[in-house]
Amino acid sequence: MLPALAHIRNWIFDLDNTLYPVSANLFPMIDARIGEYVETLLKCGPEEAHRIQKGYFHAHGTTLAGLMSEHGTDPHHYLDFVHDVDMSLLERNEALIEALARLPGRKLVFTNGDAPYATKVLDRLGLADTFEAIHDVHATQYRPKPDPLAYQGLCEAYGLDPTKSLFVDDMARNLKPAKAIGMATVWIDNGSEQGPEQDRSFIDYTVTDLGHWLHEILED
Repeated sequence: MLPALAHIRNWIFDLDNTLYPVSANLFPMIDARIGEYVETLLKCGPEEAHRIQKGYFHAHGTTLAGLMSEHGTDPHHYLDFVHDVDMSLLERNEALIEALARLPGRKLVFTNGDAPYATKVLDRLGLADTFEAIHDVHATQYRPKPDPLAYQGLCEAYGLDPTKSLFVDDMARNLKPAKAIGMATVWIDNGSEQGPEQDRSFIDYTVTDLGHWLHEILED
């Protein structure tokens, strides 16, 4: 193990565009479904729906959080709709599967999606038995990343010492609260949509390929 990470006992991973590459094009399909949901709910055109969707995403962490706050949206109905996408483009990444299996300690998924969707994704990726738990948006009481309470709840739910934990996410802003409580942070810089924030001082490692990076730190 890379000496700087020898203290890590808890490996925490985002799901979308983190455990699979952006090139799988799964999230654009979800993004389109979100737009459709907003159009139908608010009876507006696609341009206005897109404006509202992205406004809520940046202001509330997720479009769902904004819809719940402003319109009382049922999260289960919303998540069932937006996650109804074709997952056949997801492929197994043997290098990533092997690297995750070699990591010492506990491994968890921390996602703003829900567990049923995450379970389907992990199964397609060949990672169904890799993780101890999926901490999803229901478990955060609908306070999604980057709300600091979501990270506090994660640590409390599984008895995690944040100073012995590492968190990986493709959204840079989601790493800031993790760093604030003592976690090591890894940003998957893969072209995912980012917020307007420019600060990256809270990022410890910037990588483009998770599997490759894990093999690197395990071989050092």
